[in-house]
Amino acid sequence: MSSKRGMDCLLASLIIVFVSLLPLKAPAQDTGDGASFTASLLNIEAPVNETFRYQATLKNSSAQAQVYELSAEGPEGWRVVFKAKGSQVTSLNVDPGKTENLTIEMRPAYGAGPSKYVVPVHAHADNETLSLELEAVVEGSYALELTTPSGRLSGEVTEGEKAEILLQVKNTGSLALNDITFSSQNPPNWKATFSPSEIQQLDPGESVDVLATLSVPDKTLAGDYVSNFTAKNASSTSTATYRMTVKTSMLSGWVGMLVILLAIGFVFYLIRKFGRR
Repeated sequence: MSSKRGMDCLLASLIIVFVSLLPLKAPAQDTGDGASFTASLLNIEAPVNETFRYQATLKNSSAQAQVYELSAEGPEGWRVVFKAKGSQVTSLNVDPGKTENLTIEMRPAYGAGPSKYVVPVHAHADNETLSLELEAVVEGSYALELTTPSGRLSGEVTEGEKAEILLQVKNTGSLALNDITFSSQNPPNWKATFSPSEIQQLDPGESVDVLATLSVPDKTLAGDYVSNFTAKNASSTSTATYRMTVKTSMLSGWVGMLVILLAIGFVFYLIRKFGRR
């Protein structure tokens, strides 16, 4: 009898252990899970002077409409804007079970160095916050500026003479510039030469002075003329428009006055000669 009772106790214990190992099922609940904030590309690489554009999708899986406030934690000096249906927005209304597309545009700060920048982006509603981490890989940039040391782009010259114009080439990018050459567009028969005629390398932030010699032909009429000086290499180009005022020489002026006086004298002579008849 006692052995039977022991067997029953053992069987009952095995049943309890077996039942405890079975998975428990809870009643199904609508928790609103499934809302998402995604982007087709999380990492974009571009030069510092371009806009980084990310295409994102915001999904509302809850049973009610949600208004999501949009924000971003961009680096100092960066500009981050959100656009939906062609308009700039700061929030987005998403109906139950629907998705909305938006564009996230990032403009790096001026002079941002080459690096990978991580920008957290958030969509915050009353009861949830959805986040993305976007990566902007800033490449080095090529930028060239041609001007004068003083910034003045005008001068004077006498016809038949040469004018020396001091130009300045600046590397305003973040990468070195190689093999910079110079050229010009001038009025007919004008000529320009450059010294030096080429710059082999110009590092970021550096500048080099270049002397442009402009030859003005004889008998050029007095007035204002324009020359376009260009500095360029394979990656960048810059043009400076220089206005030159041409004046006639003293000798030309005296010759002109002499011609006028001779013409007046000849007319006076004719009047006296034929006026007596």
